[in-house]
Amino acid sequence: MTSAQSFKVSALVVTFHSGPALKECINALCVEQAVSEIIVVNNGNSEADVNWLKAFNPPGHCAYKLVDGHGNIGFAAGVNLAAANATGDRFLVINPDAVLRVHSITRLEEARTSGPSPCLVGGKLIYPSGNEQRGARRELLTPWRAIVTFSGLFVLGNSIPAFRNMHRERDPEPENAIPMPVVSGALCYISKEDYEAVQGFDEGYFLHVEDIDFCRRIGEAGGQVIYTPKACALHYGSTSQVSATFVELNKARGLARYFHKNAKTPLGRLSARASFYAFAPLLVSRSFLIRRLMMARQALIDMTRPKTETPPPSRVRTEQDA
Repeated sequence: MTSAQSFKVSALVVTFHSGPALKECINALCVEQAVSEIIVVNNGNSEADVNWLKAFNPPGHCAYKLVDGHGNIGFAAGVNLAAANATGDRFLVINPDAVLRVHSITRLEEARTSGPSPCLVGGKLIYPSGNEQRGARRELLTPWRAIVTFSGLFVLGNSIPAFRNMHRERDPEPENAIPMPVVSGALCYISKEDYEAVQGFDEGYFLHVEDIDFCRRIGEAGGQVIYTPKACALHYGSTSQVSATFVELNKARGLARYFHKNAKTPLGRLSARASFYAFAPLLVSRSFLIRRLMMARQALIDMTRPKTETPPPSRVRTEQDA
């Protein structure tokens, strides 16, 4: 933390079988001098990873605490548990497979002070390729927008505005911080005071949609959600060792809960509960199709890739050491 920084930043990390990316995440947080404290919630990891987390020794400027979730309590509950154990004035919520770019905290704080309270700021997420990742810039969710987005009907959005995709990563990137209805829970920043004012994340969500709900409640409380491209993290994504079906079913449950919470009529609430049975097969089948297409694409790449000779052992060792 720099001498000019008058506040403490607690990084909140919820981890469940996150793999090697977890170490990258935590080490990058330690490099960021503005991070005063790292709180890691262990929702379930391999014995080797837990031992590494227990033995981790951060640099002098950064405090560190490992909290046991006593089983997988879900992302929303995990973030709330981390927040309850944090001592900072600001909370940085970051996924365990996200690697924060240096100086991002300064940019997040600059954006936060530009909006009314409660204020939540999200940063840019990128793939390892450097391209912007989906999720950091989104429209507010509605039943129709969910159907259009998850069914693939958004391909008609260029000619028919009603079919607009809720994901906006293909829009021209802004130069500076701008209001955005929804940012990603994989990288977001908020003051402790504002976090408590909206009572943190809704623990009724287990995995997915909790960040959309959080953004909506920020707006309903008279605050603002802001996106800044000047704060950034490399986000590997899908590193946790869980099945795609498990993830998509929880996403469907999250959608149903979200629409039920925000329905205005008894019929709307009934429809929201029933929406799980529409979204679940849609999301699972969509995920299955995407995986198969990716596998086919990789197989084609492997078939067309020129065969090269294996370098001599001495050369391999030299490259690995470098």
